[in-house]
Amino acid sequence: MIKSFGSGILLFFFMASFITPDLNLLRENYSKAMSDKEICKKMMSELVKTKNNSPTHLAYLGGVQTIWANHVFSPINKFSTFKKGKKNIEQAILLEPNNIELRFIRLSIQKNIPHFLGYKSNINEDIAFIEKNRLKINSDILEKNIDALLKSNK
Repeated sequence: MIKSFGSGILLFFFMASFITPDLNLLRENYSKAMSDKEICKKMMSELVKTKNNSPTHLAYLGGVQTIWANHVFSPINKFSTFKKGKKNIEQAILLEPNNIELRFIRLSIQKNIPHFLGYKSNINEDIAFIEKNRLKINSDILEKNIDALLKSNK
């Protein structure tokens, strides 16, 4: 009985690993999604299917959705996808306003979208927040992504 219970737990965690995208994989592929349509599409698909409802996954979904708007042709689809992504990013930040990774995702989008979309109002706030809280970053990949984004700001 105990052996089958232990096997059941292992099976659960094994299956969960396929349901929830790996956070480090998301971090590694996030910057690639801007220039690689297939990576962006796969990330969005995986994040939509995920059973992980964390603010971090929601923010990555929002980020990838806004990036996906660059890859679609129809202006209506572009704007619709962008709005969904923006909504998901903002919802994630409402849930965890002190999460540096969520602020990074929003900053990366706001810095790289056209002005006419009107989603640029948090750039200075997010830069200040990230710089103030840099020592709290516990991921080398995230730190590298933030460094690259902040350097592109100067």
